[in-house]
Amino acid sequence: MNQKEIGKRYEEKAAAYLEENGFTLLAKNFRCRQGEVDLIGIHDNCLVFVEVKYRKSTMSGTPEDAVVPAKQRKICLVSDYYRIRHPLESTRQIRYDVVAISGETVSWYQNAFPYDTGKQTFSW
Repeated sequence: MNQKEIGKRYEEKAAAYLEENGFTLLAKNFRCRQGEVDLIGIHDNCLVFVEVKYRKSTMSGTPEDAVVPAKQRKICLVSDYYRIRHPLESTRQIRYDVVAISGETVSWYQNAFPYDTGKQTFSW
């Protein structure tokens, strides 16, 4: 199995896990110029953008540690584009989650990181 097939397999596993826990899946592998979000759905009346990370073992770090700030910013940029393209969903609260799969163990980190596009904002 190549890396793409492995990624798809574990994204499917994550989607099934989320759905078993009350998540309504809206999109998989949503892509735009800014990047990609693995899963998008509704949970607890929030619009949720989910990054799925898999590691066979934790020898090179945990899967959730791989969702570094640069990746988080890309996910936030993609979420902006998704909300423009899907205005009916844009009225919901937004949440960014991570599903980490280590071996066969699935961990769901809700509200794993805040919205941040890396753009400087001013408060005056």
